[in-house]
Amino acid sequence: MIPRYSRPEMEKIWTDKNRFQIWMEIELTACEAMAEQNLVPAEVAKKLRANQFEITDQDAAEILKIEQTTRHDVIAFLTHLERKLGPDARYLHMGMTSSDVLDTCLGVQLTQACDLILADLEQLQDALREKAEQHKHTVMVGRSHGIHAEPTTFGLVLAIWYQELARQHNRLEAAQASVATGKISGAVGTFAHLPLAVEERVCEKLGIKPEPVSNQVVQRDRHAEFFCALANLGATMEKIAINIRHLQRTEVGEAAEAFVKGQRGSSAMPHKKNPIGSENITGVARLLRSYAIAALENVALWHERDISHSSVERVIGPDATILTDYALTRLTGIVSNLAVNKQRMQQNLEMTKGLIFSQTVLLSIIKAGMQREKAYEVVQRASLQAWDTGQGLKELLLADQQIVELLGAEGLQRCFDPAALLARTDQIFARVFEQ
Repeated sequence: MIPRYSRPEMEKIWTDKNRFQIWMEIELTACEAMAEQNLVPAEVAKKLRANQFEITDQDAAEILKIEQTTRHDVIAFLTHLERKLGPDARYLHMGMTSSDVLDTCLGVQLTQACDLILADLEQLQDALREKAEQHKHTVMVGRSHGIHAEPTTFGLVLAIWYQELARQHNRLEAAQASVATGKISGAVGTFAHLPLAVEERVCEKLGIKPEPVSNQVVQRDRHAEFFCALANLGATMEKIAINIRHLQRTEVGEAAEAFVKGQRGSSAMPHKKNPIGSENITGVARLLRSYAIAALENVALWHERDISHSSVERVIGPDATILTDYALTRLTGIVSNLAVNKQRMQQNLEMTKGLIFSQTVLLSIIKAGMQREKAYEVVQRASLQAWDTGQGLKELLLADQQIVELLGAEGLQRCFDPAALLARTDQIFARVFEQ
């Protein structure tokens, strides 16, 4: 991933140094487990562990240089280890295949990456909760099909986003548990040259679980689940971003991304304040969806395996996790610093001059005794007249003797009170935030 979207802690997970360091731990732990099974000399395993070293940038560069000749990354790595650790290194990788190292390492890296993403997600949830509590009773117009519908509160809008992210958190935890899987089962997964205990020891040491049955690879439905979870999370981030973009439109103006001193919105138009952060999140979500498709394509491999998945994962593993980390952090900043215009919300609430209370009027006159179809016809006729003439719905209904007789002037007035429609806001918040 390009530096523009890479945060150091996440980027570090996907460095050659970290990858080769995990490979070394896999090989050394496997060797120790083999020694416990009397498959290699115990003193050799102890000596190799005692001589282990931290992979440096120079080590990584040398391994990559060897790979230019071998055209095989794991062989290049083992060659480097033999040069550094001496003849005893011949006992490494006994009975193993390359995918034992590669797939187990990938399980560790994706687990590490997911830990960071989950922490990022929790910070975004915290920001949304704080903003939701702040605007629990900030009344605004609710919209369906982009058209004014009935009153809601900005806090309820934010609570929906929070609750959806809670579901994404659960999905991501489940996907992490699935992908945190390794294998040390040999060339076609039969443990032909190693007992299952070696795999179990390696996976336990690395904090992942063994694949119960494998061929030459960990099965890719696990990885597909993980990348689909990232794409699903990206979809929720996009949902939030698109709504913020809508709220920032000049014609709406109810909320906007923070615009800091010295910031420029346009190279041509000095007045512009654009929702660039939210637009960026929208773009990231598109990429995350594409990575999910690529991961799904990786599930079907030939027989015991081919390597058509390899090139895909070298790209989507780092890119998807780095982008998710970046997007979550950026969206947290957007939410935390979101400028909410309560005055504009009130103006927009009143824009249609009472039309948003049509259902309350409808239900009231039904309760007062009018048949539903007749009541709907009466209220719709007045509503359409209000649309066409710009008159207030309440004023038009007050001129309707039939409705006044049913509800009375005071009863009709009560139909236009937004507080009555939002009386259960606290109950809803309790269900969301006090579970």
